[in-house]
Amino acid sequence: MPTSLPDRYLVGVSLKMYFSHARTVEWCRAVADIAQIHPAIVSKKAELFVFPDYLSVAAAREIFGDHVAVGVQDLGTDDVGAFTGEVSGVTIAELGCTMVEVGHAERRQMFGDSDAVVSAKMAAALRNALTPVLCVGEAIQGVPADAATECIRQFDDAMRIAHSAGQFGRIIVAYEPLWAIGAAEAASPGYIRAVCGAVRDHARKQVGGSDTPVIYGGSAGPGLVTTMSNAIDGVFLGRFAHDPTALAGILDEVIALAPALTHG
Repeated sequence: MPTSLPDRYLVGVSLKMYFSHARTVEWCRAVADIAQIHPAIVSKKAELFVFPDYLSVAAAREIFGDHVAVGVQDLGTDDVGAFTGEVSGVTIAELGCTMVEVGHAERRQMFGDSDAVVSAKMAAALRNALTPVLCVGEAIQGVPADAATECIRQFDDAMRIAHSAGQFGRIIVAYEPLWAIGAAEAASPGYIRAVCGAVRDHARKQVGGSDTPVIYGGSAGPGLVTTMSNAIDGVFLGRFAHDPTALAGILDEVIALAPALTHG
């Protein structure tokens, strides 16, 4: 695990399908007001990214400008063709999005995104110069070593097609243990530290560089940044961030650590 903090802390938010379009626009405007003046964003100590639903992406891009990165919650495996209901990585990039969520547990469980599908989506993201936020995590709480082994397996499966095609780029790994998603609290600090450290070491060896941050999701909330500051590269927030003030509190934690922020 890193012995120092990352030079830029990642703070991501997925709105899933909780908001209407009007509520999404309202939320984005409130968050944009925060991002434009918050010292964590202004000083570039924090990188904030948001995944709204597809229909709100264009509005979010207009509202956030250059202060907040906008991505999407999923993408199609192919760039063009007769794929009713799918959204192409080409179009996602055309709208100015820079990131895409791939392999979330809900996509895997509810919509049949197998390891093979996740691998194809990772390749689609990378060939369109999108940064994939690859979600990995174990289904049942056990010991950290077993969790790390499962997450590493998922990572390797996800990278199979892209690596065979020589497709590389920035990758963010989001460790989200399934048993912690929607739970009352996140996994314990020791558990997170052990799993994220093992996944980060493996991922960086596989991609041949250090630009493979590992962030934590799964009931992430206040205090986690401070507690886990030297063990994770950021947080991936869900319902906690529905309140813009709560999101500002996470950014406050980042800036409180700013004097210690060095390249990890």
